[in-house]
Amino acid sequence: MGQDQPGRRAASEESTGTVLLALAANLIIALAKLGGGLFSGSASLLSEAAHSFADTFNEVFLLLALKRSRRPADERHPFGYGSERYFWSLLAAVGIFVTGAAFSAYQGIHTVAVGEADESVRGYVVGYVILGVSALMETTSLLKAVRQLRGEARAAGRTLLDHFRRSPDPTVKTVASEDGAAVIGLSFAAIGTGLHQATGDAVWDGLASLAIAVLLAVVAFMLGADTKSALIGEAADPELRDDIRRILEEHPGVNALLQLLTLQVGPRSIVVAARIDFDDRLDSDGIEDFSTRLDREIRAAHPEVEEVFLDPTRGPGARRRTRSPEAQRRLDELLAELPEELRDVDLREPLRRQTTSSSPPVSTS
Repeated sequence: MGQDQPGRRAASEESTGTVLLALAANLIIALAKLGGGLFSGSASLLSEAAHSFADTFNEVFLLLALKRSRRPADERHPFGYGSERYFWSLLAAVGIFVTGAAFSAYQGIHTVAVGEADESVRGYVVGYVILGVSALMETTSLLKAVRQLRGEARAAGRTLLDHFRRSPDPTVKTVASEDGAAVIGLSFAAIGTGLHQATGDAVWDGLASLAIAVLLAVVAFMLGADTKSALIGEAADPELRDDIRRILEEHPGVNALLQLLTLQVGPRSIVVAARIDFDDRLDSDGIEDFSTRLDREIRAAHPEVEEVFLDPTRGPGARRRTRSPEAQRRLDELLAELPEELRDVDLREPLRRQTTSSSPPVSTS
């Protein structure tokens, strides 16, 4: 595995900045909400405090994910530690559900069933001020995450929503989801507090807490499902797979692409494996030379591809490709570049022996 490229380091540093901003904002907001909730007795404000404390701990998980996923590959983890981001992001999703949603649900049920003491005007004012300041800070953090996602989407040639759905990096998506849920949750808390003040009935405050619990549970489930898919082994993006397939199939030394496998082993790390039916005129040296060419072409087009494994395999005759004159000319030119001792000889018999043997796949890494 090679060292991280400058673009990857810059993206990782930007993600770290986004998470640090969210961590600082959530910690300040959590303490303010807790103080305001205890002072005013507002159930929805205490639910929002639990939400913010959950987000604070989750940012710590995400910082661990960013730090640990940067470790270089070693003998025990030959493809690196990129998948650590998925593990810690899954813990963050669990944290949102357990700490945020569960406490909010308890607080809401308790308030609806038992009620709460009437608040003073001063208590309502304190609650509104804290909600307003919290909304400002959460929006600032959300805009930072959205700005990073928009930049990544622009670089990938996608819309923001399409990139959010397809991006293999869970870090910024988790921050954006948490902050988006926080802004919506603050709206629920403000509505519940306002209706409580207007009607004098605390049930509105409790219903707001229950709405916040449902919101957090939905966000936690969506993030957890997305991370689970990556943890159990997910193929690379379909557009990238299609382009790699095109590179392999259009190469003049390839009769047929029999199978293409990809694995996303980290947010910016992909492994590619393919079974290829090479031209019969190539012997083992020719196949190694063409495999190296294919490896370089794939990596040049997609720097996130870390490893390429090509397995020379004889394909069924029905899948053989009939070349156009132009493709045949390109193949002849490439064959002419092979060492002189490999030219003008019948290489079909050596290839038959090679492709029917139990030799391991050609690794071009």
